[in-house]
Amino acid sequence: MKLQDIGSQCPCEAQNKFDFAELDLFLEKVEDMPGNLIVILQQAQNIYGYLPREVIAYISKKTGNSQAKIYGVATFYTQFRLQPIGKNLIMLCQGTACHVSGSQDIETVICDELKISDGETTADGVFTLNNVACLGCCSLAPVMMIQNSVGEETYGNLTKEKVLDIISQIREKEAKEA
Repeated sequence: MKLQDIGSQCPCEAQNKFDFAELDLFLEKVEDMPGNLIVILQQAQNIYGYLPREVIAYISKKTGNSQAKIYGVATFYTQFRLQPIGKNLIMLCQGTACHVSGSQDIETVICDELKISDGETTADGVFTLNNVACLGCCSLAPVMMIQNSVGEETYGNLTKEKVLDIISQIREKEAKEA
């Protein structure tokens, strides 16, 4: 099977599980913009939380870009996700300042506590861990940012205890909302 054929063999109900109305409105706005594929993928990811196969097939059909090209762009740039993420995306800085300030130890604490590795999501879907090159908060090293439906919050000068406390607070909040 060719890569561009992916999605064409999806059952109709899989195609229908996504509402494309918001994406269609955006596609109309940027249809004449040269080099619009990246902004289209960014908007699609904002709408759906990630780039599902069905959405990539739909973008291909609507824009005339092959699915192979779209997958090439989506897999080249680390900002794009092909799998769903947890409610709380932990972006742990691994830049130079954070690295020398112990970000690897912080990663170990997060991985041990959540039982996941970089790029993985907890079984309950509450947390995803992503190591990032730099968050631009070097004076707060080591630092992480947690992004969720409310927004994003940056946590600096991390210690093992501080990280465990942050995770615990998020878990308590999630339990109350469940």
